[in-house]
Amino acid sequence: MIFFCSDVEGVWIPEVWISVAVKTRIDELKLTTRDLKDYDQLMRHRIKILKEHKLTLTDIQQVISTIQPLDGAVDMLNWIRSVSQIAMVSDTFTEFATPLMARLGWPTLYCNYLTVDEHNMITGYHLRQPDQKKKVVKALKSLNYTVVAFGDSYNDINMLKEAHQGILFRPPQKVKDDFPQFPVAHEYTELKKLLEKHLE
Repeated sequence: MIFFCSDVEGVWIPEVWISVAVKTRIDELKLTTRDLKDYDQLMRHRIKILKEHKLTLTDIQQVISTIQPLDGAVDMLNWIRSVSQIAMVSDTFTEFATPLMARLGWPTLYCNYLTVDEHNMITGYHLRQPDQKKKVVKALKSLNYTVVAFGDSYNDINMLKEAHQGILFRPPQKVKDDFPQFPVAHEYTELKKLLEKHLE
């Protein structure tokens, strides 16, 4: 039986931190895992910028409350759930994810959580476990599922490598160039065709 695994941001919804950067006009927050391979370095950078600009968790959640799924995302997800199962594995945080998952119809999500101080400032983050995307795929394989995974960024690569089949969805050119072994889809129609091959 096929089980699908996917990233969230850039695949089903716009990048949260880019949305925050646009809303607050703080360009330093535009960096994502599409730009940096070191997630800890990226998060330390983000937390430093939030502190400098006195942006609270509530400020970020207010931006998130305005984010809508990408065009066609809900229909694509509904199709996947009609033919198989999907787990989303993300480096986002539970404190961010709830309204986004509601708009996507409450798919299963594995993600991380934040540390917030008495002033509602984000002071740190906690990974649910290191390299969780790869480990979710590995766990599903141990249950005798054939796993097809897709994502767009450097932090998805271990998940794609661990899966029986990995697919890049709307990756930046440098990710695409660095990992030419993965097929690439730029639209949901293309992604659907690639996924259908594994359902035959």
